[in-house]
Amino acid sequence: MNKFVNHIQLGYLGLVPFLGCVGWPLLVGSNQFNMQFFTFYSIAILAFMAGNLWHAGNQRYSDALKAVIPVIPLGFLAFVPQTVTLIWLAVSFWLVFFFEKSNPQWQTYHADYQKMRFVLTSVVFVCHTFVIGISLYPN
Repeated sequence: MNKFVNHIQLGYLGLVPFLGCVGWPLLVGSNQFNMQFFTFYSIAILAFMAGNLWHAGNQRYSDALKAVIPVIPLGFLAFVPQTVTLIWLAVSFWLVFFFEKSNPQWQTYHADYQKMRFVLTSVVFVCHTFVIGISLYPN
């Protein structure tokens, strides 16, 4: 199987926990464990995606800033309501997407990868929107 196809499949598989955390409360009701799992998984994936912005051997100051801007506030988000954290995460996924798209290397990426990144970011944003709604109206 093509290495590129594997990357696309892995990207879409990464959506499963996001979708599960949206579907679970619809089936059995909202609970704190589900909210925490969603938040921590989102933080982990965001940190991974932001880290990919800073390519090995391409260590310009601007690339370092793009990699850390979305994740630096994460430690401080422990002191704000969970809804604020979820909003920051939702916005940060778009921020990382636009940072990646602004890189000149984006033009060299396969069209399927570019489409996948847009779809993943859109679905993750919608999942965050649903979880924010679930957190505001848990019953």
